[in-house]
Formats: sequence, structure tokens, C-alpha cells
Amino acid sequence: MRDYTIFIPEFIAAGAAIGIIALELFVPRIRKDVLAYLTFAVAVVWGVASLFYIGKDPNSFQGVIQVDNFTTFFRLLSAGTVAVTALMSAHYLRDRTATASEYYGLLLIAGCGAVYMAAARELMTAYISLEVLTFCLYILVGYVKRETIGSEASLKYILLGAFSSATLLYGISLIYGITGSTFYDEIAAALAERASGTDPAVIVGLMLILAGVGFKVSAAPFHMWAPDAYEGAPLPITAFLSTLSKAAGFALFLRLFAGAFNTDAVEWRWAVALLAAVTMVLGNLIAIQQTNMKRLIAYSSIGQVGYMLVVIAAMGYGDAEVGKNASSALLLHLVGYVISTLALFTALTAYYNKTGDDSIAGLRGMAETQPFLALVITVSLFSFAGLPFFAGFATKLFMFQSATSDDLLWLVGLAVVNSFISLYYYLMVMRQMYMFDPRPGLARFRVSPVLWVLGAGLLAGVLFIGVYPGPLFEGAERAAGPLFELGADVEAGRLTGGPEHVSTP
Repeated sequence: MRDYTIFIPEFIAAGAAIGIIALELFVPRIRKDVLAYLTFAVAVVWGVASLFYIGKDPNSFQGVIQVDNFTTFFRLLSAGTVAVTALMSAHYLRDRTATASEYYGLLLIAGCGAVYMAAARELMTAYISLEVLTFCLYILVGYVKRETIGSEASLKYILLGAFSSATLLYGISLIYGITGSTFYDEIAAALAERASGTDPAVIVGLMLILAGVGFKVSAAPFHMWAPDAYEGAPLPITAFLSTLSKAAGFALFLRLFAGAFNTDAVEWRWAVALLAAVTMVLGNLIAIQQTNMKRLIAYSSIGQVGYMLVVIAAMGYGDAEVGKNASSALLLHLVGYVISTLALFTALTAYYNKTGDDSIAGLRGMAETQPFLALVITVSLFSFAGLPFFAGFATKLFMFQSATSDDLLWLVGLAVVNSFISLYYYLMVMRQMYMFDPRPGLARFRVSPVLWVLGAGLLAGVLFIGVYPGPLFEGAERAAGPLFELGADVEAGRLTGGPEHVSTP
């Protein structure tokens, strides 16, 4: 019997998305900030509904979707990110668009796509979930039509995204042709039963899948879309791109490499390690040259992706216990990174609402005109750099520690060096805020209460994780457990959904 109750949180989010879009159709004069607050409320309800699945036995729907602690972890992360993005957008969209309901509806639907990237246990389901998220982002990047740079960025994103989707599908077709299945457990079983030796077709399929998902998380050299998309998108959507889309991509990475490809680690771990090295070096070095704040954050986030790929590589060089520790460390880092990024963009959005300037030089004198926003940006950037007492220090420490092995010492060392490099361009931003006078005509101003409270809450989260990461790390450990503890054979009845799927010969 099919259990549809596992979809209740996403039924709430998707149903509300349709309702919000319909609301503006029937009440065209409704205020845009009201739609933002409605979206925030829906995201909170979505998150609360997800809490009821914590600690429940894993439940599968037809073997394609699995709801467990790992899925619940990303449900909460997705709901929280959508809620914060909606609040950031309330004032931002007020005078920039004629309608806003589709914007908020797409935020909720994109969040659902991100959740099912984490919940998928079958390649085509993962691909469809990824495309749901990506198609929403295509539209959101160019949502403010009067800004031509946004339309251009959206077009570039669509064209490159279509190429990456084709690459991913080609990789999936190769893996299906070799194993006869698209289900993660059956792929793992088929690969484990092969005769010893390297199979070129498997390597090609794995590399194509790695390239396809690598594009979605903007890993180098598949990062070309990110700087233009970040610069052209509305500021809240830049935050959304930098957080939820990356978190969903790494959720998919974890499911794939802990499930479908865990028996073939020798055939992909070298590629992931090389990808991590290239990504962190390229991202941090090019970030130094940036003059636009959104482009700087784009390259900074590419560097952050490189650090996270170190953990994926570590999963291929150890046993299940090493994999579990690495996965929980990555989940912890994702939360710290998401909160730090949202705090940064909350402050940038509040400042942009006043000045309309998103250049680095435009931040000059912020410590005088709005010291609270300058503090939030400073703490967020210190967190990205991994300095003590901020979230990034604790999360990077756990992450790099979990990846430390004889095979990857060089990669961990390279990641530490790149963290120091990143501190240089973060300090250049702080130099503008604290060492220069404000631009002429800009006096001290007040931040809207909503953004002030949001910034203060996220700032507290960055500091709390940096000082006391224990509770969150325990939650991350519980979330990572199902990746390695659940059996592969769904038909054996270990999942509560009963017989789920039949292998396709």
C-alpha cells in the first residue's frame, strides 16, 4: 500500500504556492510585502510539519523517495532558507516588479525540488527533482524584467544549464546500460558483482554525472554560469542560489556516493579530489580581482564548494565509519555556511534598499552610516574565512578533520592555505566599510525592523554555532546515519513501504 503521508510537508508548500499565485490573480491590489509574509508563514508551517518525521523509521514510496532523518534535515534547511529569503524580498520587490506572487510561489516549489534531491533513491527521480529546482531558479534570476542584466544572466544560465542537464542524462543512461537499473541500491549491487578491473564505461558514466551535478553546485570548471547569474539576479535570489541550490546539490552527492557508487570508490575518488583542488584554487584566486560584491561572493562560494568536495573525496578513501563522520561534518558545515550567507545577504539587501549600489566600493563608510549592518557583514565574512568563535571555524575544523588521511593530507593542506587566501579579499571588503568615509550625501539611516530582527537572529546563529556546535553536530550525525545504516535491498522489507520496486533487466 502506498503511503502518501510522507509527502505532507511538501503538499503544504506546493499547495500554498498555488494558493499564493491565485491570490494575486483574484486580489490584484494585494501588497507585495503581504505575499512575502504569507510565504514566510507557509515556510514555518512546512518546517513545523517536518519536525514530526524526526526519529521516525525510514519510509519509502515505491523505492524512489525515502523519508528518513537525512531527508528531514534538508526539509528543515529548505524551509528555513525559503522563509529567510521571503523576508529579505519583502521590501526589495516593492518597487521593482508589477507582480510578486509567482516569485514567492517559485521559491516554495524550488524548496520542494531541493528536498526531493535529498530524498531521491533513484536516478531519474533525482534528475526530475534537480530540474524542478533549476527551472525555478532560471525564472527567479531574471524575475526583475526592467533590469536587463538579470535577463541576460537568466539566458546564460538556461543555455549552460541545458548543456549540463544533457551531460547528466547521458551519464545516467550509461550507468543504466551497465547496471540495468536506475535505483541506487540496485546500481550498487550490480557494480559490486562485476568482475574485478576498471570498466571504462562506468568511469565515463561517473564522470558525466559528476560534471552534471558539479555544474549545479558551481564546481570548477563547470562554474561559468555562477558569476553572471549571481550578479544579474535580485539580491535575495543571489542568496538563494548561494545557499539552497548548493545544499541540495551536496545532498544529492551524498546520496549518490554513499549509496549507488559506494562500491566503486576507486573509480571516482581521484576525480573528486582533483575537482576539489581546482575549484578551491580557482574560486579564491579569481575572487581577489572582483569589484562587484555579488561577483565576489560568487567566486567565494565556488571556493567553499571546493572545501566541501574534499569531504566527498574523503568518503572514497575510507570505510563506512569514515564516510559517516565525513558526511555528518559536511552537513554541519552546510548549516553554518547557509546561516552565514543568509546573514551576509540580509545586511547587503538592507543596504542596497537604501543605496541601490552593489559594488564593493559602494560599501565605503558603512561603519558610520549603518554600524549594525557593517557588523553583520564582518561576522559573516570572518565565518567564511574560518576564524575562531564564528560558525565557519567550528564547521571547517570538523570537516577537514574528518577528511584527514594519508591519501588526502595534501588536499586538506591546500584547503587550509586557500582559507588564508580568502581572508585577504574579505579584509578588502572590511577595509571599505571601516577605513573610508561614507560617500557624499549618504547620512546615517535606519534599517527596516524586519531586516534588523532577521539580521540579528542570523548573527546570533553564526556566533552560537561557532561557540557551541555540539547540539547541531549531534543532529548532523543522526541525519547522516541513514546514508550508511540502511540496507540496500528494498524488496527485503527493511523499509516500511513493503515491496517497492522491481529491477529492470
